Amino acid sequence: MSRLPAVADRFYPGNKDALDKVVNDLLIKHHCTQKKKAIAVVSPHAGYIYSGGVCAETLNSIIIPETVMILGPNHHGRGASIALSRTPWQMPSGTVQIDEELAELLLEIDQEIKVNEAAHQFEHSLEVQVPFLQALQENLRIVPLALSHLSFNECETLGESLAVAIRRFDKPVLVLASSDMNHFDSREIGSKKDKLVLAELVNLQPQALYSTVAQNNISMCGVIPVTIALQVSLHLGASIAELIRYTDSGDVSGDIDQVVGYAGAILYRS
Repeated sequence: MSRLPAVADRFYPGNKDALDKVVNDLLIKHHCTQKKKAIAVVSPHAGYIYSGGVCAETLNSIIIPETVMILGPNHHGRGASIALSRTPWQMPSGTVQIDEELAELLLEIDQEIKVNEAAHQFEHSLEVQVPFLQALQENLRIVPLALSHLSFNECETLGESLAVAIRRFDKPVLVLASSDMNHFDSREIGSKKDKLVLAELVNLQPQALYSTVAQNNISMCGVIPVTIALQVSLHLGASIAELIRYTDSGDVSGDIDQVVGYAGAILYRS
């Protein structure tokens, strides 16, 4: 068995040649000559026409190791609250295997992590990252975790567990937190809300980021993955969070009355 694409031909081309061309064109457009070694990255997950440029520029600015742990929000609410996929992911550009060694470590370390394919079946937030990762790392293996709403304390605990697993794994791992920013306010209001969140991100403040989203009614769908990625990064020695790019859907649609924000950021040691 394998996980089939949920949003091919909607968020990105479902044909291999067409998808490869779109991804490669975006990577060429956002070429980076000096790539950093990142602990974690924040990347958006809308249709490529809207957020593909931010995703390409962000992922192209770092070295992509063979193992990537992808954290994404569970938009559909199906399955376990911390859901690990362990079946290969069949993508238009080729099948991606699960890193079984790291997946097994996660299950040993944290009993709250459950193997649950239902949470991933229709979820797009992790899937849209994979074609870019495939293009940048030919030996890609993934560890996909779909996350429902968690308290900050639960995020803190999970972040520590993921960091312990990565240390024990003792091979390069990138943590990718998939998130769009605020949804469907005007550009003026949305950008103000997003600046509040991004300020806490670049200051490496996971609890403040989590609280800022809640207290300011910010509809950032991936607040849980980003909070956890921040926790992991701090445990693994991150000292810098760098915003690579911020934009919104209005740049493509022309509609600035209702926009979705997109941000790309990388977290690394100085």
